[in-house]
Amino acid sequence: MEEVGRDRTGCENLQRALSECHQRFGPGATRDAACRHLNRALAECLVSFVCPEESEAVRTLCGSGGTRLKRSQCQQAQLSLSVCISSHQPD
Repeated sequence: MEEVGRDRTGCENLQRALSECHQRFGPGATRDAACRHLNRALAECLVSFVCPEESEAVRTLCGSGGTRLKRSQCQQAQLSLSVCISSHQPD
């Protein structure tokens, strides 16, 4: 992530909060439980930055139950998001 004041992702505050959470709690189950919501929020923020259209499609199509068509569209959106994320990972 970039330096303070130069955050292009909009995720800097979450990254800082997660780092502070890790400093407050030692490694282990307590840290995992205490920091879980921040870890998830930061991951979602970064994925939304890297793959905005795909992550929005997953949020929209997979947010609740629905028809067979909606479930199928949700699965396709999840696959598209997975492909997008994979395309941004180093080989």
